[in-house]
Amino acid sequence: MNGRWTRMLAAGACTTVAVLLAACGGETESGTPVPESATAPTQIDAAETDAPGSKQTHSQPSAGASEKPEVSAPYRAEEILVSGSTDTVDYDVVIPQISGGDPAVVTEFNESMRAALEDWIQRSDDMSYTLSTQEHEVTRIGEHVVAGLLVVSYNANPPGAHPTPLVATVVVNTDTAAPITLQDLFPDLQAGLNRLSEQAALLLPGTAAGPEYFADGIAPETANFANWLPTPAGMEIHFDDYQVGPHAVGLVTITVPWEDLADVMDPYMATVVAS
Repeated sequence: MNGRWTRMLAAGACTTVAVLLAACGGETESGTPVPESATAPTQIDAAETDAPGSKQTHSQPSAGASEKPEVSAPYRAEEILVSGSTDTVDYDVVIPQISGGDPAVVTEFNESMRAALEDWIQRSDDMSYTLSTQEHEVTRIGEHVVAGLLVVSYNANPPGAHPTPLVATVVVNTDTAAPITLQDLFPDLQAGLNRLSEQAALLLPGTAAGPEYFADGIAPETANFANWLPTPAGMEIHFDDYQVGPHAVGLVTITVPWEDLADVMDPYMATVVAS
């Protein structure tokens, strides 16, 4: 997860949080059916959230989460509604979850998604804001990897000029039940970051950011490339609001082909993320 909270506030984007997450339907890239449950997401129990000072939180696992899946079972895309409030933050957000498969993988993925939201809830700095659903999806269920995207809308309370999207991604190695970091991908981390920066410079002019993209946003630093997702075609990088262009251009993504990263990637991890 890329914490660009300070940049977002400095840009004067907003002082409140509203988060809208899109429904999770259809199929994953692997063809695994995704339950059409977004129209009636389950809620979370107050006891399950760790937000200090929470006044009310509704939370309960989605259907089937109480079952004990066998490790051999395929992973299934799920979702869960997390809602409640603290002294300064109101939140009502649907987050992606998985079930089935290896319980250790399920726990790692699901708790990481919850932690991303919790991080945003806890960064209030005495400001009042709301968080609401903007986009949520289990983006990849591969042979060796599962991945998901969460975009939450942050809106000041009272509302500012416009809400600001906050982005988080989760990628888990199903062989080890461990998150996959940039350091895992690139044995020489700086060499990997340099390559990502070079490729971003080639790809960004063809996006909404255009030739006038913000070069600082693709400097070869870990924070600039922390939000990424594996796809069969390559490494899909999600940039934060204001990172590579003004708010008006929206959230910008690029996909760096795996072959353009092959010589700086760990060979084993290359097979995992491309699965």
